[in-house]
Amino acid sequence: MGFNYSQNENILQIITNSADQTRRLGQILGSIATPGMVLALTGELGSGKTCLVQGLARGLDVPVTCDVVSPSYTLVNQYPGKRALHHIDLYRITADDLDDIGLDEILAGDGVVAIEWAERLPPDFLGDHVVTVRMACISADDREIAIEGSGKYKNIARQIAHNMPDE
Repeated sequence: MGFNYSQNENILQIITNSADQTRRLGQILGSIATPGMVLALTGELGSGKTCLVQGLARGLDVPVTCDVVSPSYTLVNQYPGKRALHHIDLYRITADDLDDIGLDEILAGDGVVAIEWAERLPPDFLGDHVVTVRMACISADDREIAIEGSGKYKNIARQIAHNMPDE
């Protein structure tokens, strides 16, 4: 299962053709994730954010017995792995609720943090060191995904491209 992708400067543009392929991309990202990495996931409902996080969990060696699901109602799910994975969903909360879920403490830790609906955060909340993942539906199965790193993650696009399968 090959990927259709291109790299321009610090942005990796990818088209995935199935949920499994989106999970595989997440797995590649998880395999190169570093302690404290924050992923800001944006995109409409159904664009594959949770699928990507499921793959991220596999790349972080979260046990397959852990059911990685959207934290829409729990707001934060934490999974054990070679690095803890904090999966956060901001769809149902406001900026005033951020203290209640302990987001500052989570971001200060050394786990990997994946935030769905990150566009709901106040500007500059995540600081200068973040991996932004913009996702869009282009058909029932196909997703357009743009990954861009900033700060210490500015080379993440190159790292992911280097780890893409040659199939």
